[in-house]
Amino acid sequence: MGKETEAGSPREERKKVLFLCTGNACRSQMAEGWARALKSEEFEVFSAGVSPCYVHPKAIQVMQEAGVDISGQYSKHVQEMDGIRVDYIVTLCDYAGKVCPYHPGLGKRVHRSFEDPVFAKGTEEEVLDRFRDVRDQIRRFVEGMPGNLDTPGE
Repeated sequence: MGKETEAGSPREERKKVLFLCTGNACRSQMAEGWARALKSEEFEVFSAGVSPCYVHPKAIQVMQEAGVDISGQYSKHVQEMDGIRVDYIVTLCDYAGKVCPYHPGLGKRVHRSFEDPVFAKGTEEEVLDRFRDVRDQIRRFVEGMPGNLDTPGE
């Protein structure tokens, strides 16, 4: 049941979404940033990794170029999410999709795989372009929430 607003009309509570990838360095961090920037009225968002490392500087850079600051986010292990009941667990890479811990009642699992830009090769600008491509793909996914959370994965 939703909470009451000051005017007395019901307001639905925000759904909780956990974005999960391997290192919690790029894709899940970008998804968390986009969701906070674009969908904070609808969703409370978290990100984590199955083998966390650090937030990649190029992920921070390309998100900043798009007007979203993720520099204050940090890489965390999915186990740090224990005790937080989420409505959706969105895995953003095939590895996380395979090893994501499953606990009944912890939310619907949704899988959307995005290329890991960390492995991009080429000049500095070519690598940044891969980060930008992934950033933009993730933005489109987040913009499509909540509808695309209820459709079959890719």
